[in-house]
Amino acid sequence: MPIQVVLDRVDDSDDGDETLTNISLGGLSFVSPEALDVLQKVRVCIPLIKQNNFLEGRVVWCEKAKNGYEIGLEFDRSEEVFRLRMIEQICHIEHYRREVEQQQGRTLSIEEAAKEWISEYAGDFPAL
Repeated sequence: MPIQVVLDRVDDSDDGDETLTNISLGGLSFVSPEALDVLQKVRVCIPLIKQNNFLEGRVVWCEKAKNGYEIGLEFDRSEEVFRLRMIEQICHIEHYRREVEQQQGRTLSIEEAAKEWISEYAGDFPAL
């Protein structure tokens, strides 16, 4: 899933799309064409969310990958961690929506997919 990463500044310019590879409690990882320095501050936007919604974090690891660099980010503030959890759920819902379309041929709106995903999977979503 593409994400937008803004480095060391607070404007809303787009530095390009990176690919989200993992979301976990307190952080995420993505593939970038460029290496980032450990402890470098970054802002991440998930375009799936139509609002101008950024998370602020810092690089905790950077490893060479086949198609660039895999970057690990950590979010310290509890609000950022909570927002990351909400984004994680949105990503699961979007994945569910695409999977239903591919496997069942049903086209769901994001709202319909959210209702189905919540009734089916929200109970299994790990608590904070």
